[in-house]
Amino acid sequence: MPKATAKPAKEKTAEPEATTKTASRVRTAKANGKTIKPTDRKVFVLDTSVILYDHSAIQNFEEHDVAIPITVLEELDNFKKGNDIKNFEAREFIRFIDKLSAEHKLQEWIPLNGKTKGSFRVVMNESVNLDAVKVFGDKNDHHILNSALLIQQEQPDRKVVLVTKDINLRLKARALNLNSEDYETGKIQDVAGLYTGNDTVENVPANLINDLYEKGVCEVDKILPTPPLDNHYFILKSFKNSVLSYYNASEKLLERVDKNNAFGIKPRNAEQAFALHALLNPDIKLVSIQGVAGTGKTLLALASALEQRRDYKQIYLARPVVPLSNKDIGYLPGDIKSKLNPYMEPLWDNLKYIQNQYVENSKEYQKIRDMVDLEKLVITPLAYIRGRSLSNIIFIVDEAQNLTPHEVKTIISRAGENTKIIFTGDIYQIDTPYLDSQSNGLSYLIDRAKNHPLYAHITLLKGERSELANLANELL
Repeated sequence: MPKATAKPAKEKTAEPEATTKTASRVRTAKANGKTIKPTDRKVFVLDTSVILYDHSAIQNFEEHDVAIPITVLEELDNFKKGNDIKNFEAREFIRFIDKLSAEHKLQEWIPLNGKTKGSFRVVMNESVNLDAVKVFGDKNDHHILNSALLIQQEQPDRKVVLVTKDINLRLKARALNLNSEDYETGKIQDVAGLYTGNDTVENVPANLINDLYEKGVCEVDKILPTPPLDNHYFILKSFKNSVLSYYNASEKLLERVDKNNAFGIKPRNAEQAFALHALLNPDIKLVSIQGVAGTGKTLLALASALEQRRDYKQIYLARPVVPLSNKDIGYLPGDIKSKLNPYMEPLWDNLKYIQNQYVENSKEYQKIRDMVDLEKLVITPLAYIRGRSLSNIIFIVDEAQNLTPHEVKTIISRAGENTKIIFTGDIYQIDTPYLDSQSNGLSYLIDRAKNHPLYAHITLLKGERSELANLANELL
C-alpha cells in the first residue's frame, strides 16, 4: 500500500466518547523496527464486502488503524444466519469484534491484537459537511461513504482510505475526493504469468527421448539445467520425436506420461494427458485444472473419479450456486431441489456424456446408474458440503473461480484420510460481483500451492467441445 505523506499534526476530534482514547494515540509507535509518526498511520474504513470476503481483514493493515461504519454491522446482521461462506464470515467477524470490545466502548479506538497492530473503532455519527446520501441517495453504501468522510473530516492530517470490493463504490468515493482501494490481501498481482503446470523443451537429444520411451524414466539433470517444480509436466522435443513427461520430485526423475483412458474418456491433446495423469496419480492429493469453456476440465475430473471408484468410498461433485444476476434462489418457484437443479445441470451433462460412451445394457452404463442411486456418486451444491468430514472420498469442486481464497482454504482443510480434492474452473469467467481474475480462490490456490509434492496443476488451452465452441472462445 502506498505510504501517506506526513503533514504537521493537528489534534482534532469530533465525538466526545472518543476524545480521551484518540488523544492517547497521538504518539510515536514502532512497526517493523521503524518509528512511525501518528500522522503516518493511515485510517482504513472497511466496507461490508471486504469482511464477507475475509473476516480476518481487520487484522491485515499492519500498524494502521481501521474504522468500521455502523452500517456495516447492520448489514452483517442480515448475513449472520445461513450455511453459505458469507454467513460464516459474518459470524466470525461479529464474534471477533465482540471479544475485542468486551471492556471498551465501540466508539473508542480499541487496540487490535499484536504489538505492531493499530486500533479500530465503530463509526456511529454521520455529521459531515459533504453528505453522500444527499449526493447519491439514501442507500447503505452511501452511509458507509459518509462514515469515511467523517473520519477524513475529523482527522485531516491522516490519510483515510475506503477499502471495498465494490468497484462502483470505489468510483463514488473518488468522486467525493475520498481515497479508495480494493482489498489486496490474497490478490495475485501477475495473472498473465500465473503458473500453468507445464512447459515445452526444444532440442532435446534424440537418445534421451528414446530412453524415456524405452525405459520410462530419465535423470532430470541430463535434460534440464535446474530441477523443475514438483509434479511439473513437459513436452520434450527433439528434431524428429517428442515425448510427454513429468517431474517426480521424490525420485528426482523425469517419467514418461502416456495417454491413458479414464472410464471411456481419452485425452485429445498433451495438456489433457497431463491432467489425467495428475488426476489418476494416487500420490497427488490436490489437483487444479484451469481453462476456458470446452477444454474438458470437468469431464476429465469426473471420468478420472469414476476410474478410481474402487479406491474411494464416495465421489462428490459440487459447485457454488451463483444465481443469474445475483438473484437469490428463493425467488425461483418450487421446492429446494427444483430451485437447485438448473445450477447442477452442467454436471449432470458431463455424467451423461461419460455414460453415453457405453451402450445401455453394458455393465459400465449400469454401474454409473447404480452409483447415483446408491449415492456413491453425489452431485450437489457446494453449500451442502460445508461442515462435513471429507474422508475417503474424491471431492470435485467445479467453477472454483467463484470461490474466495478463504473458501478454498476451508474446503481443503476439511480433507481427511484417503481424500483427493480437485478444483476446476476458468479464472477469467467470474460470476460473483466482488471477485476477479486476481482475487478468486482458484488463482490463489494455483499461485500458493505450486511446487508442493501433494499438488499438481494443469492449464488446458485447446477447446475440444466442438469447432463452433472454439470459434466463440477465439473470435467473440
